[in-house]
Amino acid sequence: MVRVKLNGLRVARLLAKKNMTQNALARQLGLSSGGLSLLINGRRSPSPEVRKRILRRLRELKFDDLFIIEENGDDKRARR
Repeated sequence: MVRVKLNGLRVARLLAKKNMTQNALARQLGLSSGGLSLLINGRRSPSPEVRKRILRRLRELKFDDLFIIEENGDDKRARR
C-alpha cells in the first residue's frame, strides 16, 4: 500500500519565502488551519482533491517537490 504525505518542510519554506502564514494558505485551500497542520506534520494524508488544490495554489513546486510517497509495509489486506 502506498501513502502520500505532504512535504511539510518544502511547504514551510515556500510560505516563508512568500511571507504567508499557514492559516492564510489553509483558507485559500478551503481547509481548517488544524487540518492543514495535520497535513504538514505528516499525521494525515491529503485526499486526491486536496492534493489538486495544493498543486494549483502552490504552482512554484511540482508534485515530487510537494509530496512524499511512502510504501506502507503494514497492509492488512496483504496478510489475508
